[in-house]
Amino acid sequence: MFRWIAVVLVVLLVALQWMLWVGDHGVHEVHTLRHSVAEQKKEDVRLKHRNDALEADVSDLKHGEQAVEGRARAELGLIKPGETFYQVVEPASASSAQTDRP
Repeated sequence: MFRWIAVVLVVLLVALQWMLWVGDHGVHEVHTLRHSVAEQKKEDVRLKHRNDALEADVSDLKHGEQAVEGRARAELGLIKPGETFYQVVEPASASSAQTDRP
């Protein structure tokens, strides 16, 4: 009788260990999920920083004329009436000047 109880308990222990290590919702799946959550948190922090920067840009563009003017000057090359536009052209380097000659 004692042998049968011991066998049943050993079989039950093996089944429980199998479920713990290999089965659904076992240790491996928990480890995988923890890794996924950590990666998602890193991505969330990166996106939060990007969103904060974009929100600051939107706020500057909505409330500040200087931000709009700066963007127009930098991106579109616009100038105000009465201003004179000067374009500075860098001289060609000596090596590129020699290759241009026949």
